[in-house]
Amino acid sequence: MQRRIALGHRIADLRRQAELSQEALAHLAGMERRSIQRYENAVRDPQFSDLLLIAHALRVHVTDLLLG
Repeated sequence: MQRRIALGHRIADLRRQAELSQEALAHLAGMERRSIQRYENAVRDPQFSDLLLIAHALRVHVTDLLLG
């Protein structure tokens, strides 16, 4: 659970640094805003393919999400 929370915080932090709303990030990643919200709030673990989409949308390497 701690890892899920840390991942959610990293996604949210990187999203804010990119000055994106959850809606904007979801649009860029081709996902639902609800999914971004669930990942940031540690409700769900993202699949690896979702992490790749999020990282691409944020213009960071996927390891930046995982290792922060």
